[in-house]
Amino acid sequence: MDSQAVSQPALDGLAPRRRSNSSRRKPPRRPADGLPVARVVLDVQATHLGGTFDYLVDADQDDHAQPGCLVRVRFGARRVNGIIWERVADSQVPRASLRFLERVVLDRSLISPSLRADITAIAGAYGGTEANILRLALPPRVARIDKEQQLVPGQPRLASDPAWVAGLAQRHKDLKQRLDPGYQGLENLDRSLEDDAFASFLADILPGMDQAALLAARVLIAALLAGRSAVMVLPGTRQVVHLSAVLQQLGLRPFGPSVTAGPGQQEARGWSGDFAILDSGMAPAERYRAYLALASGQVRCAIGLRAAMYAPVEGPALFALMDDASYQYADGMMPYANARGVLRLRARAHGGVFLAMARARSVRSYWEGLPEATESDSGVAGPGTALTLDRSAVTTLLPWIRWLNREELSHLADPTIGARVPHTAVAVINKALERGPVLMSIPQDGIFESLSCARCHHQARCPRCTGPLRARRSGAPRCAWCGAAATDWSCPDCGGSRLRVVRVGAAGTAQELRMLFRNVPIVISSPSQPRGVVERVQDRPSLVIATPGAEPRVVGSGVDGNNKDTGDPNLPRLSRGYRAVAILDAWTSLYAPGVDARMDTLGAWMRVASFCRPRAQGGQVLLLGECDPQLAQALMTWQGPVLAAADLEDRRLTAMPPAVGMAAIWGEREAVVWMLDAVGIAPGQEAVTDAGPEPVPALLGPVPIPAPSTLKAGYLEGTQDRVRALVRVPTSRRDKLADDLKQAQAKYVAGRGRGELRFRMDPKDLT
Repeated sequence: MDSQAVSQPALDGLAPRRRSNSSRRKPPRRPADGLPVARVVLDVQATHLGGTFDYLVDADQDDHAQPGCLVRVRFGARRVNGIIWERVADSQVPRASLRFLERVVLDRSLISPSLRADITAIAGAYGGTEANILRLALPPRVARIDKEQQLVPGQPRLASDPAWVAGLAQRHKDLKQRLDPGYQGLENLDRSLEDDAFASFLADILPGMDQAALLAARVLIAALLAGRSAVMVLPGTRQVVHLSAVLQQLGLRPFGPSVTAGPGQQEARGWSGDFAILDSGMAPAERYRAYLALASGQVRCAIGLRAAMYAPVEGPALFALMDDASYQYADGMMPYANARGVLRLRARAHGGVFLAMARARSVRSYWEGLPEATESDSGVAGPGTALTLDRSAVTTLLPWIRWLNREELSHLADPTIGARVPHTAVAVINKALERGPVLMSIPQDGIFESLSCARCHHQARCPRCTGPLRARRSGAPRCAWCGAAATDWSCPDCGGSRLRVVRVGAAGTAQELRMLFRNVPIVISSPSQPRGVVERVQDRPSLVIATPGAEPRVVGSGVDGNNKDTGDPNLPRLSRGYRAVAILDAWTSLYAPGVDARMDTLGAWMRVASFCRPRAQGGQVLLLGECDPQLAQALMTWQGPVLAAADLEDRRLTAMPPAVGMAAIWGEREAVVWMLDAVGIAPGQEAVTDAGPEPVPALLGPVPIPAPSTLKAGYLEGTQDRVRALVRVPTSRRDKLADDLKQAQAKYVAGRGRGELRFRMDPKDLT
């Protein structure tokens, strides 16, 4: 037998594969004839790998590999996703060294040319890369959504339903008649929406539960009727839900499933709507579907949280946000862009309109409303037009606001001066409880105990540093600031030596108030409580204890039935207000460490006061406790710009933003010192800023900071010495500083620096 014919027996399924003699080599790939090089932004977040990378486009991919498309490429030893940024004819890299695109994942453009330009500008303004912004702007792809036929771009109702547009215009006209008398200059905003030139506006908000949502709806509908797209960013989910409800009451439909059928036609199921909600917390499929609807032009209005600032809208659109100084607008990922700056930058780039709305105007908004404000190169800050409030409208909508501090209580001969809830407040609350609910707003939650004098009820203070004393299970009370033990304590006001525990927080407040208000139902609304946040309460006697941002809305029929709807079917139904609102523990505002502490506190108090009925319906707001007189006066008169002006003057004297440009640098001490040296900032160096003629230290710090609680043990092994430094420059050099810090960080990472090193432009928190 021929040995070549002998084969080893094998079990079924284990026999070796027979090799085919025919060659299956793929034909050589050929570059496209026109613009064969694609510049791709890769999903690689390292700063030193920012920018674009060049790849060849195969001739078979020429029609599909267009700018804005999602592609798959080989980068080093791995495959990564990327977005084609542009197609060019040639590359600085030798043609023999270029790789071909692996494949075109999606031949639909996800990033339009204007959005790509916006992303590049945002990355430059905050010292990041296009990839840093792209991972936040573009939601994760869901393949099945691309295959659904329901997302074929269609015309919005504004272009296809004249009868509906006429009805919307009538409702908008009625809304203008109701709102515009309270605001001076809203007609200028309407005219700007008709033009193709950039304009910036700063608006205060009237008191009242629904005034913020109504003003937002009014400007959004005005933009849509003017043929513009619109984006509205809000600080919290509850504000988004409320604005969505108001828009629906005005006739706009949220983007979602719909069924359409013409006469004699079969039902067609699809997705449609007049506005879409964008939120990073949404289900991936829902967020991706809403993004595609906006990118295709099927929907022209977007509302949502911080993620909505990257909504893919085109043309001279409206870019607006509510409560522009909210801490929620600061992004938590590199390059830490702020929604306010991003929206203003995009509005200027699109030739659109920027609008910042707030009850308590932020210091930056106040500065932008001054004639001396200057436009930054990037467009994140610059001059704007302030829309002021009509004082007669404020008086009509504002409840009675009383500040029950020691001086006021002494004039009233109240024997419980120093108590957390004095007798004067108890009497007002009892009277209000006869007719409806009362809101008790507390600044914090949890079982948090403070001490006060048992005789005069003044807060117990440390004799060493005047910090508040905290009770301990064993031993003498200790100071919450310096930790010193308060042995042999005596009250400096009355000489008493006995201490009384004051429970601050939702649960502790409820226990305390049950003894003051017998047989009254108590509702606790707080994220940390078992029941969580209560969305609504009935308009009947009850005591509602809520933390900031968790205040329930009042619904249902009241005892007297006075707060009925306006009767106009074209206007949204108004929410009912509380009979009285009490703001407890006002003294905590004195100890907030942030540079924006006063304005943040005023904004929170104004929002709480907006839940109260106007004075014509007997509404009263009680501010209980000692606080800054300017802060209390701004609340009682509803004049946030007055406090903002005082804060701006203080910042000019101390050379703090927005009077200067600032960046915060933090990380390992050696890395921070290296970056400061790389950008030319040395300890003791002085800088001339816009804050005044005298030079100020360009560098504040470095100061030690604790390790973040989110880091895993050992992640920063050997780099536990973390510090933070603040760099100040003139506002004209703010964008140059961002670029210098970006280049320094890229050089540090490329040099295999192992220590932590981060920076943030325009930090809100300086500690």
